[in-house]
Amino acid sequence: MARSRRTYAIGAAVTVVVLVAAAVGAWWFLIRSTAPEEASIETAAETLEAESARAATEQIDGTWAVDGSVGSFDDFTGTWAGYRFDEQLANIGAATAVGRTPMVSGTMVIDSGKVSDVDVNVDLTTLKSDKDRRDQALHHRGLESDTYPMATFALSEPIELTRTSESVTTEAQGELTVHGVTKPVEVEVEARMAGGRIAVVGHAPLQLSAFGIQAPTGYSVLSIEDQGSFEFQIFFVPAPGAPPPSA
Repeated sequence: MARSRRTYAIGAAVTVVVLVAAAVGAWWFLIRSTAPEEASIETAAETLEAESARAATEQIDGTWAVDGSVGSFDDFTGTWAGYRFDEQLANIGAATAVGRTPMVSGTMVIDSGKVSDVDVNVDLTTLKSDKDRRDQALHHRGLESDTYPMATFALSEPIELTRTSESVTTEAQGELTVHGVTKPVEVEVEARMAGGRIAVVGHAPLQLSAFGIQAPTGYSVLSIEDQGSFEFQIFFVPAPGAPPPSA
């Protein structure tokens, strides 16, 4: 009889351990917030410092190209662009959806210390978040990236570069094209130069309905805020063989 009670006690203890482990696992995979932090010039500067030994030029005038060779997309220390939206999930509540891609290309032209031209392209079909189901849904719902694969930004007004500290903080006026719709946008931007590279981080409001995007919802996603943001961290290097703007 005593042996039976001991066996029962051991079995009960094992059951408790399994239930606790299952609860922790559910919290880890379903409830915890996995959204990465917003773009930060301090974080980008760490990548610049790590790469500064590879280049020596500090010439700023000229044509610069997006550089995808520095840092890593795995920890978001390299070049990337993406979205950030608040959502309501079934059985979980408020969460933040963040999707990013390293597939960014484009150029920036600086002439006499002034940014005169910026053209950046982002491949939306390669966006990755913490949920594969969300990523797959965006191919044919919401962003409909299979139909509208590219997002673009083009500068519409030159930017005066006034250095007030280690970083330059400014607002860029341009045109953002998403989902086949082009809208004027004002982007808050911070930039820093080191080791022959320029790091640019920023974000701007992104209203889904303004771009004709219907927020995708479903069994697990109850709602998605219409107002979110697009954000980016982009590294630029001198474009190979490009002459200076005044040449």
